[in-house]
Amino acid sequence: MHSVHFPAIRCQRQSQLDSGSTHSMLISLLRGLAALQVAAAHLRAEVFPGLRELADPPLAYQLLAFCTAFAHQAVVVFFLISGWLVGGSLLDKFGQPAALRNYAIDRATRLWTVLVPALFLMLAIGAIVGVVDPTRASISAANDYSIASFAGNLAGLQTVLVEPYADNYALWSLSNETWYYVQFPLLLLAFAAGTWTGRLGAATALVMVAAALPFPITLYFALWLLGAAFSRIRIDCGLAARCLLLVLAVGIPVVLRLGGSGSDLEPASFFLHLAYGLPLLALLSALQMPFAQHGTARRLLARGAHWLAEFSFTLYVLHIPLIQLLRHLGLQAFGRDRLSPHAAADYAVYAGMLGAIVALSWLCYLLFESRTFRLRRAVKGLLQETPQRRTTVPATSK
Repeated sequence: MHSVHFPAIRCQRQSQLDSGSTHSMLISLLRGLAALQVAAAHLRAEVFPGLRELADPPLAYQLLAFCTAFAHQAVVVFFLISGWLVGGSLLDKFGQPAALRNYAIDRATRLWTVLVPALFLMLAIGAIVGVVDPTRASISAANDYSIASFAGNLAGLQTVLVEPYADNYALWSLSNETWYYVQFPLLLLAFAAGTWTGRLGAATALVMVAAALPFPITLYFALWLLGAAFSRIRIDCGLAARCLLLVLAVGIPVVLRLGGSGSDLEPASFFLHLAYGLPLLALLSALQMPFAQHGTARRLLARGAHWLAEFSFTLYVLHIPLIQLLRHLGLQAFGRDRLSPHAAADYAVYAGMLGAIVALSWLCYLLFESRTFRLRRAVKGLLQETPQRRTTVPATSK
């Protein structure tokens, strides 16, 4: 008679973030596929008619519509993984000298290395398609291309005080991310600051920030926190338990979409997103083991996951303006910017447009996002210079 082995759950002092583990490879794959899903979903919505607009949609289009119907679920995956990576990393370093300063530099360079050039690119695309005159700068936040909108989007104030810049509606989730980056260290300080005044001040600031933000942003911070919490949990279990977690993590959002539920990130959908978020995080905690890259298929999977993850942020930020540009070019060259679900060739055009968006995003990644760590090191090095060191630099070296 075989004994039953229940999963063993252990807390870890440090997050296991090494790139050679199975869960790290899965995190990279999820990051890349989530960005690709969002881009594919928005492209389909921009160039094809809505499924409900068609009286008798072709089977091929029904399949395409279903496969690109998980954009909001993909954003939830972003939040969970962000909590795991960003929150877990800060937990590892919290209490070390300059930990919060380095954290602030890491978060700012991560966001702005991509956002600053992307916002200027959006302005250029707006000029190309003829929706904005860049020589007539506006300050009013009511203008999607205004200076106020530009600054507000850099500060994570889109959906809070300003609209997403250049009508890039995908930028709404960056407001969530930005404020989660702010709220998490405040939460840690509220419990672990060195003095009671420090704890009280952090708790007060946290409450004030939460109260000032739209309620959905604050509510979904709980999912981000779950990601941070699970980064410190290790689950030792067998193959059957891992397969069950995988089925739940994949199957629940599919069932919800088939039922027409969980299609937004509003309070009413929170527990629906939690229903598949928990199994996904548990699966990651259960896969903290070396990823054996034996065989061509495994090596290609690991390389593909790493490649997609590397420019997933750039792809997410830029896909909407790139869609606008491609639609403009289609209108200029072919007299149309929309596709027909009844024309087989238009599915190939859709695939080509998606491929072009991925390729252009990758090129922008090479120009800007790939330099994030270099910029980060430079900023940290500059801030670590003491006044004494600066005064000893010879004038001839300036």
